Formats: sequence, C-alpha cells, structure tokens
Amino acid sequence: MKTALEQIKKQATERLERAEGPSVLEELRVRYLGKKGELTAILKQMGGLSTEERPIIGQLANQIREELESLIARKSKELEGAAQELRLHAEKLDVTMPGRSRSIGARHPMNIVLEEAKEIFLGMGFTAVEGPEVEYDYYCFEALNMPKTHPARDTQDTFYITDDIILRTHTSSVQVRTMEKWQPPLRIISPGRVYRVDEVDATHSPLFHQIEGLVVDKGITMGDLKGVLETFAKRLFGEDAKVRFRPHHFPYTEPSAEMDTLCYVCHGEGCRLCKFEGYIELLGCGMVHPKVLAGVGIDPEIYSGFAFGMGYDRMAMRRFGINDIRLFFENDLRFLQQFR
Repeated sequence: MKTALEQIKKQATERLERAEGPSVLEELRVRYLGKKGELTAILKQMGGLSTEERPIIGQLANQIREELESLIARKSKELEGAAQELRLHAEKLDVTMPGRSRSIGARHPMNIVLEEAKEIFLGMGFTAVEGPEVEYDYYCFEALNMPKTHPARDTQDTFYITDDIILRTHTSSVQVRTMEKWQPPLRIISPGRVYRVDEVDATHSPLFHQIEGLVVDKGITMGDLKGVLETFAKRLFGEDAKVRFRPHHFPYTEPSAEMDTLCYVCHGEGCRLCKFEGYIELLGCGMVHPKVLAGVGIDPEIYSGFAFGMGYDRMAMRRFGINDIRLFFENDLRFLQQFR
C-alpha cells in the first residue's frame, strides 16, 4: 500500500506540473483527491491493515494529500498569473496609434426643408401650432364643410380607428381647433404627419407630412393669399422659382386653387415625374369658406381669411432635386449622407 501511495504521489506530481489550464488542473484534482479519486480508493483499503501499519499509512496518505493540495494551489496561481499576463498584453492600449474617426450625422432632408419653411413663415408673422395625429372625424371633416357623404370620408381614402376617430388626413384639423380657442386676427401654420390610404409610388405615400396655414382678419383677400405663397416659394426655392395657380375645388375654401411649381427635372418640358405637364402640384389653397368660419363662432360678415396646405415631402423633393419620395423613408445611409 505504501508503494501504491508513493506511485500516486509521483504520477500526480508529474501531471500537475504539466497542467496547461485551469480545466486540466481541476480534472487532475478530482482524479487524485476527489471522493472517488485514486488516493481515496487506497485509503478505503486501510481496514485490512494491522494495528501497527494503520498509523504509518494514514500519516503518509495525509502527507501526500497535503503536498498535492499545496502543489495544486501553487499551480493554480501560476496559471491565473499567466492568463492575466496574456489578457493584459491583449488589452494594452497603444497611445501612439491614430484615433478612429466618428461618423458625423446630419438632419434629415425633410427636417431641413421644414425648418427653412417655418423660418420663412415665422418671418412673415405666423405662429406654429400643433395638434393630435389621432383625431375626431369632426375636426377633419364636418367642421371643414365635408358632410358624411363626402368621398374623402370613405374608408378607401381614410384610416379609421373607430366610427368617429381617424388618423388625421390633413393638419387642417389644427386650424379648426385653433379658431375655436383664439379670436381673430389669426396667422398660424400647423406642420405635422398625416395619413391617407394611398398606393406607394414616386410621389405618393400613405404617411406624409404637411404644413397648413391659416390667416383670418378683416379685409383679407385672394391677393393676400397669392402674395404670401409666391413670397414663400421664392424664398425657399430661389428668386427664379416659377409658380402657377389653377382653379380648383375644396369644400372648406371658396374660391379655391392649386399652386404648382415648375418641374425641377425637365424644367417645363414634360417628364415622368410631372406626368408630362411641366409643373408639379405643390399645394392647395383658397379663401376660407364662410360656413367654416361660422362653425367656430367667427362672423363671416366681419372677417375673411385664407388657408393653404402643402406637403413638405414634395417641397424637399423640389428643393434637393429628388425624384422619388420613397427615398425619404428607406433610411439608406448612402442617400442620407449626401445632406451632411
């Protein structure tokens, strides 16, 4: 038994010294010192020894256990030290290396145009107001002289949440809410997101952005409307910007018109973007309908006003010469980095 113990000591010492990692060291500890280890197996045989041999073998076995445990502890520290040295070497920082450049972000092209448009209108005395995107159909339709039977209220054009609540189709609802709270004179713009059931193509999207404007005061005329919008177009697109007004119909304005801007791709020659008309529709406008004024408690015999609404998605397309509205929503960094 003494010879077996000496053999275990020799074999264990050699293998522990050659252990190359914590996992190997743990395997050797269990193999020799564990509950089912080789040293424990030898000690279980001590019952067959004589009374004189038991203390000698027991003392030798305890001595070997202590030596192996001490060797395991020393080897564990060596392995930990070596691992830490490797980790420190791998994590060292060379302060002489050049730094990594960070990519600088930029405002989205639509935000650029929105801020420019707001600055232009604020410079003309307008105030920016906001309202809810989830809106009662009253503010989007009925208060704007659109009865229940109006085609714009059909589910093919409008996103309904309930029978009375919708995703707003224009920010004109903000104009109604403002006229309910404020008395003339009024001069406001209301920018924000709007939603309509629409097929996605180069110039249409079910989610887009509008700036609506409203002026209500004594003696407001169609000439005031044209002057404001022409001034806006020239300040945003440049003094050489060309616009035209066409008669149109909106339930909430009378008379009504649409303002077009010269196509920035073909410059009036006709192309796919402008549907070969030479001009691109930019906004709708007109004199506020007397029924709309009366509905919010403003006397149309005393006050008149004009309103307009434009999509600043299309303004951004015109401003930067972009021919597809979908580029604004795809978040392609190759596209967005051009506006840095």
